[in-house]
This record gives sequence, structure tokens and C-alpha cells, in this order.
Amino acid sequence: TAIDINPHYITPKMLQFRLQKIMDEYVAGVGTYYRTNKKMLEVAALKLEMLKEDSLKMRAKDLHELLRAWENFHRIMTAEAHMKHIQFREETRYPGFYYRMDHNYIDDVNWKCFVNSTYDRNTKKWSLKKVPYVQMIK
Repeated sequence: TAIDINPHYITPKMLQFRLQKIMDEYVAGVGTYYRTNKKMLEVAALKLEMLKEDSLKMRAKDLHELLRAWENFHRIMTAEAHMKHIQFREETRYPGFYYRMDHNYIDDVNWKCFVNSTYDRNTKKWSLKKVPYVQMIK
């Protein structure tokens, strides 16, 4: 069989393409014109969990691919954090970011804030909280 066709492993490049497709189609990517909703984010969470399982079967044929494999673990964590922030905010972040089609409004009174997230690697759970925005320069 060809080196890239094997049911027992996935290459870093294949995994990166799968991650990009998940983020593009479900987490307000260019393919959906930067739109998403609650259901799409739930599907993205399930697909990211499957991708994390598959990432344990990454293989590297050389040191360059080994570097790419480790980068993919970081990309998955970053993508998951981005998705969790979109789920938490429940609003459209316009202009220039994304549209939540189930919450298609801008609410700067309640949401002019920062969102901080932490990941507990022991429990594999995310915790998110709002932090007030303070205008320093008037």
C-alpha cells in the first residue's frame, strides 16, 4: 500500500486538514460566511473530540513531521478554546469576527467584556468567566 494510506495512523498534514474543515464548516469559518449557531457548535465539539482521539494515531516519517505533529496538538487546543469562547458569549461579534445566527444582535451593554478561559488537563474540562472591560483612555 502507499505510505499515506493506512488505517492505523494519520499524518500530521491529514489531521491539520481535518481540523481546518471542522473549524471552517462549524465554527464560523469562511465556508459558512463567518456564521454559526448553537447546534453547529455542538457538532463541532463532537467532531473535535473524535479528532483528539485520532490525533493519538499521528505518525511522523521524519523530524519535520514530528514537529508538525506536536504543533497539531497545540492547534487542536487553540481551536477548542476558540469554539468554547464562541459558545460562551452567545452573541454576534460584528464587525469582522463572526455571526451567531441564533443570537443575531450586538449587546455591548452586557458583553463589552473579556472572556477568560482555563483548561484543567486532569478533568479535561474548560471553565470560562466574564471579566469587566475597563476603559482606560477616554
